[in-house]
Amino acid sequence: MSNVHMSWMRAVAGRLKSNYSYSNTIVYNNFPWPTPTEDQKQKIEQTAQGILDARALYPDSSLADLYDPLTMPPELRKAHQLNDKAVMQAYGMPIKETDEAACVAWLMRLYQGMTKEK
Repeated sequence: MSNVHMSWMRAVAGRLKSNYSYSNTIVYNNFPWPTPTEDQKQKIEQTAQGILDARALYPDSSLADLYDPLTMPPELRKAHQLNDKAVMQAYGMPIKETDEAACVAWLMRLYQGMTKEK
């Protein structure tokens, strides 16, 4: 799960109270996937494994504990940052200039291209 996908989810998912309603038909199936090179795929796989490896360092911690923004282990935070960077590179996004709004705008342009009538 990258910040790119989470940005998309926050923009398009429905809500029930303050909880997101993640649906396959609205969020997942409509997500504009990149077409990464083999090197980019490998980098994403490596960084995703890095996230799993960082989680494994804390076998007695729940996901709620691991992802508490105030107490998130530095190894896990760094692993997610590396994964986010690898995913953004696969999309061709400028990493330093892409905040959440720019990310969603980028994804919406891709989505528009996917759904344009031919």
